[in-house]
Amino acid sequence: MKAIVVHRYGGPEELAWEEYRDPSPGPDDVLVRVAATSVNPIDLMRRSGFAKALAPITFPGIVGVDLSGTVAKVGSRVKGFSVGDRVLGMADQTYAELCVARAANLIKIPDGLAPVEAAALPLVTVTGNQLISVGTDLQAGQRVLVTGAVGNVGRAAVFTAKERGAFVIAGVRRSQLGDAARLGANEAVAIDDDEVVAGLALLDAIADAVDGETAQKLITKVRPGGVFGSVLGAPQNAGDYPAVKVVPVYAQADPTILRHMVQAVQKGSLIIPVVGTWPLKDAAEAHAAVAKGAAGKVLLVAQ
Repeated sequence: MKAIVVHRYGGPEELAWEEYRDPSPGPDDVLVRVAATSVNPIDLMRRSGFAKALAPITFPGIVGVDLSGTVAKVGSRVKGFSVGDRVLGMADQTYAELCVARAANLIKIPDGLAPVEAAALPLVTVTGNQLISVGTDLQAGQRVLVTGAVGNVGRAAVFTAKERGAFVIAGVRRSQLGDAARLGANEAVAIDDDEVVAGLALLDAIADAVDGETAQKLITKVRPGGVFGSVLGAPQNAGDYPAVKVVPVYAQADPTILRHMVQAVQKGSLIIPVVGTWPLKDAAEAHAAVAKGAAGKVLLVAQ
């Protein structure tokens, strides 16, 4: 098969389109002929070596998490999937023409959802859901601020928090307030404005997708006994606020959550914008675009 292969850590130029050994599914796996995958920040972090302590690459290796495509082979213990089924989910080494995935981590692509567009959804929607359901465990009526709310994970978190009946504040840059107004949050605030942050009433929870100085400022607005959930780790000053529970969130494949989030996308209740599509062989160009701050999902099409 052809794949995007990484031989050493570095910039986008380290993504090489070349021949690679065909993967073989185990008894609980399926082999998927990839229709599309997408570029996520973790892909850039792994390629560059920034994430090598947590997610190293065994060279030569392949990155990628999102997967949509068609089942080409099923393992001996797999039930519920057959050759020819169109599937969607999270896997590893998805920047390739073929990919092995755990059958338990996949769902069938529902009617009306194109396989290429489907590739935008698995990691960001599951992560956004788990940022709320695991990271904050919000209850109806509680006040939560979602940082990076117009980002892909943030959009999914806003949707999930609203489903739970929370009062949802979309935290964005001032320049994004117009976009934030269309997310369905109860209100939107400019978290790059120190006066706005200072004026925030105490919150039951923060669902954080930005980290950095912003997170350090915002943790001060969580009430004692409240929760700071983050997909990027604890703020550096978290130790100064022992009454705030800090919960790191590491996305775990969950087909039930994914199916629910896909249904929300199909209904139009959740929008994950796609801003660019590249052939898989041009993954280096796609990584460069994401590094410049693409404001939506970038897809890589294998077929």
